[in-house]
Amino acid sequence: MARIRQIKRRIRAAKNISQITRAMEMVAASKIKKSQEAALAGKPYAQKIQELISFLLAKIRVKEKKYPLLMKNEKGEKILVVLISTNKGLCGGLNSALFRVLNLWFPQEEPIDFISFGIKGRNFILRSKRNLVADFSQGKFLENIGALTDLIVEGYTQQKKYRQVFLVYNNFINALKQVPTKDLLLPMGEIPQPEKEEEKVGDFLIEPSLEEVLSSLLPHYLEVSIRKAFIEAEASEHAARMMAMKAATDNAKSLIEDLTLQYNKERQQIITYEIADIITAKEAIE
Repeated sequence: MARIRQIKRRIRAAKNISQITRAMEMVAASKIKKSQEAALAGKPYAQKIQELISFLLAKIRVKEKKYPLLMKNEKGEKILVVLISTNKGLCGGLNSALFRVLNLWFPQEEPIDFISFGIKGRNFILRSKRNLVADFSQGKFLENIGALTDLIVEGYTQQKKYRQVFLVYNNFINALKQVPTKDLLLPMGEIPQPEKEEEKVGDFLIEPSLEEVLSSLLPHYLEVSIRKAFIEAEASEHAARMMAMKAATDNAKSLIEDLTLQYNKERQQIITYEIADIITAKEAIE
């Protein structure tokens, strides 16, 4: 009887777990849809900024030295890496796969500074004894993009500490596939031109000047690029968590089936013993 009670407790616990994981799977699925909608909504805005920058660069025919974000920083001795991970677990091997390729892209021997978004990434950097200069894991990630952009621009253009700035995150392909990605943020290099001639911006009057507008627009373009990566990383987190919770739910259901079968066997065995005892006692009386 003690074994049967133990099996019943395990069945009850597995059912509770399956209910929790199923609920988390549904929540993650709904969040994926919101992230995809946010990504689609932001694409036209990012495209227009890119077209405007391309137009201004072509219009005034400037040299790169006037715009530090476009030129290489030869004085920089370090590389800055912005690592976007998750605050929570229960998302399968999403973070571990990202950290594994990060070690291949940026060996520990190189002079590298890190900025982390996500507790998992922050803990990884500290465990590996790398140089963590800032952490933005608290609060909503998108609210800290402005502060991050200012920090990057200051370190690259004013302090001239970094020769390159990279963004490392998980790129969302679909619900089943998320790819670790490395994007070069600075120097920006050549801004892609609009594909069609008619899509370019027409002639118009700009005040105070084209140069000042472009100088203000380049950091904003950098911020938009970072925001896009955050949305992709967020969608990847929800997709990975949805699949992990689905697998956990399926495993819990399989365990329930096995325990139920075992429970029925144990009950059948006890009933058989009780019937045998009754028959034996009857024969003894007769």
